Amino acid sequence: MAPREVVKQSDISVSGVLDENDVETVDGGLKTPAKGIAKRRHLKLVWRNIILFAYLHFAAVYGLWLMLTSAKWATGIFAMVFYSMSGLGITAGAHRLWAHKAYKAKWPLRLILMIFNTIAFQDCAIHWSRDHRVHHKYSETDADPHNATRGFFFSHIGWLLCRKHPDVIAAGKKLDISDLESDPILAFQRKYYLILMPFFCFILPTVMPVYLWGETWGNAWFVATMFRYCFILNVTWCVNSAAHKWGDKPYDQYINPVENRGVAIFALGEGFHNYHHVFPWDYKTAELGNYRMNFTTAFIDFFAKIGWAYDLKTVSKDIIKKRAERTGDGSHLLWGYGDKDQNQDEKDMIPIINKKDD
Repeated sequence: MAPREVVKQSDISVSGVLDENDVETVDGGLKTPAKGIAKRRHLKLVWRNIILFAYLHFAAVYGLWLMLTSAKWATGIFAMVFYSMSGLGITAGAHRLWAHKAYKAKWPLRLILMIFNTIAFQDCAIHWSRDHRVHHKYSETDADPHNATRGFFFSHIGWLLCRKHPDVIAAGKKLDISDLESDPILAFQRKYYLILMPFFCFILPTVMPVYLWGETWGNAWFVATMFRYCFILNVTWCVNSAAHKWGDKPYDQYINPVENRGVAIFALGEGFHNYHHVFPWDYKTAELGNYRMNFTTAFIDFFAKIGWAYDLKTVSKDIIKKRAERTGDGSHLLWGYGDKDQNQDEKDMIPIINKKDD
């Protein structure tokens, strides 16, 4: 009997590392990463999504106007608090904890992050993390859900307005997500998502301002719910679009992701994207743990201090330096006093206290 022919799901080339187990070089890279490219394709539009996102953005603009003109100040603050909670559900939860396994968390923190993630309404954490793993492993190829080589609009929101490329579906089926499916908290969220999501994302933030401080139903809906939801969506999408287009590439000049401080501020620390795509297992998603532009790192560090977060992964300075010197674009800041890029004038201007005589 002739051997049975094995049919490949798709001819997909790996273009990036997903975690520390994928690295092939001493500085955390691949020996021969596939070059990112977008093949021409006929997009199948999803008109339901187009209509819903159009309404959401018009409602958000109206909500911003109401927040500036008629809403109570408490409603605006409440919207920002819910924005931060939902943001952490993505950054500290779906992204750093579940997609990249950059740290581990005890069940109380996982429960908090699951609730925050549900407020964000960007699909359940299992599906979000699966697609994000695909994004890293097949970055900027047709298997990348929001392939940035298709342009800013596509990587920002366009990918949600059309059917997934077949390569995205095929790549998702190849990945092992048993760690996600075996988490009872995530399994609960996925099973009851169509009940939990409307309550946490839409009903709760609308009802609370009305009954707690007498806000009008219109202001509560358009400010605390529509504006807040639209804002966190666009902030998250900027990581896929702006942080793949405008900025420096101090760690790897051969990939699209960049260091974008503006995105980092609004996305709670997710804008240091060139570093993140080079070292995706670092729980800080950045070389420096700067809390001013990386609130998510502060959040994780707090729970590490009380024992709810543990096994925080990072990258050694030596490996970072080697990678920046090998593939960076030269925009990395000085490593320290005496760096080869530091000229003599700069050295002479540095005061040295308690200097020992030679």
